[in-house]
Amino acid sequence: MTLITSISGIRGTIGGIVGDSLSPVDIVRFTTAYANFIKSKQNNIVSTNNENKNTIVIGRDARISGLMVRNIVSGVLMSCGLNVKDLGLSTTPTVEMAVILEKAAGGIIITASHNPKQWNALKLLNNKGEFLSNEDGNKILGFAKQENYLYNKVDFLGNYIKIDNYNDIHINKILNLPLVDVDLIKSVKFKVVLDAVNSTGGIIIPQLLNKLGVQCIKLYCEPNGKFPHNPEPLPENLVDISNLVVKKRADLGIVVDPDVDRLAFICEDGSMFGEEYTLVAVTDYILQNTPGNTVSNLSSTQALKDITEKYDCEYNTSAVGEVNVVQKMKETNAVIGGEGNGGVIYPSIHYGRDALVGVALFLTFLAKKKIKSSELRKSYPNYFISKNKIKLDKSVDLDAVFRSVTKKYKKYEINTIDGVKIILDKEWIHLRKSNTEPIIRIYAESTSEKKSQKLAEEIINFIELTTS
Repeated sequence: MTLITSISGIRGTIGGIVGDSLSPVDIVRFTTAYANFIKSKQNNIVSTNNENKNTIVIGRDARISGLMVRNIVSGVLMSCGLNVKDLGLSTTPTVEMAVILEKAAGGIIITASHNPKQWNALKLLNNKGEFLSNEDGNKILGFAKQENYLYNKVDFLGNYIKIDNYNDIHINKILNLPLVDVDLIKSVKFKVVLDAVNSTGGIIIPQLLNKLGVQCIKLYCEPNGKFPHNPEPLPENLVDISNLVVKKRADLGIVVDPDVDRLAFICEDGSMFGEEYTLVAVTDYILQNTPGNTVSNLSSTQALKDITEKYDCEYNTSAVGEVNVVQKMKETNAVIGGEGNGGVIYPSIHYGRDALVGVALFLTFLAKKKIKSSELRKSYPNYFISKNKIKLDKSVDLDAVFRSVTKKYKKYEINTIDGVKIILDKEWIHLRKSNTEPIIRIYAESTSEKKSQKLAEEIINFIELTTS
């Protein structure tokens, strides 16, 4: 069993002993810590006319354990005197938008994202509908260490409201974006296949596609939490939709993860558009119409830099993690950004990865280009990322390993904001250490699979030699 605590949330497997899984006791402990953090923030506000200042928006994906976790979370929040607005079966970006529109004090999304069905998690949001900063996350972890919690007396409990219309609100906000051309998309009469891995994407994506006049063939769209394959949208998990796209002669395949913040496409010929290239294509469209800065994390494809510079715009990188991407986007006033895992962040709607806005922008672009998705993919530079990890003995000083790597590659450009990234000509290697295990994750990108794997192997061999 596993329980992982971090500044961005609490993640663990269901079933097991307290402290070593996402047990009911642990859910109570961390939800209480979050509630105390929210109340401490409110206490620092001298006055406010916001009636929702003590309100928390919650929502969940379709995991089997979701209802159980939801009941505990909402009960704890109410016992701490906070009001709960429950969106029910929802998505991460929908909850993020609801926090903004409701002017709530925060939000909790009950989802373990791309992790298998035995996992669940509490994704924690601030009052901007964004993931917590390092400082705020550490405050919550500090509150969680307290042993004696104080809960409200009966006359001071929070209330609970179920809200059912936020899918429509979210979709309508997308349809009203200037760069989403609804009439044009309708005129093309797209036919797509959707794999929503039997989670909440199976509810909201068809609603969006219906508003866009797109014929949607559903594959694994029953929101029962019984994932038919590993829910991470990687090529090896997408054989069924790839085959169905070809069989149904669809224009496109759309794949989302359980909480609908990651987005991948399948071309009309069954080939992978590439999760890394979701953001690349959307950025291509955005910069054609609204030139500006772009941001992705250090482990994302260099293709985004190439596309950005094609429009004489500035590309910037951030540390891995959505909160870091958002911070850099705000610092640089970026018009588009995200992560290479299919996460599109479009500030014109909100600062969060949003598969729905990605779908709408991509379909508009495809309609304007009047080409097949496979042709669009071929228009971009080809890069390949090799993802590896190396497990070391707990006695190994990982910082010393990074220093050795930095010394070995000192003639190249090196970025150390998040581990070590070595930047070569049209190639890079990124090393990051795990926060929970003696593991170094090693990502390498080059212009061929063979070259990227060779880059990774060279640095793995070097690390093994220096630590043996």
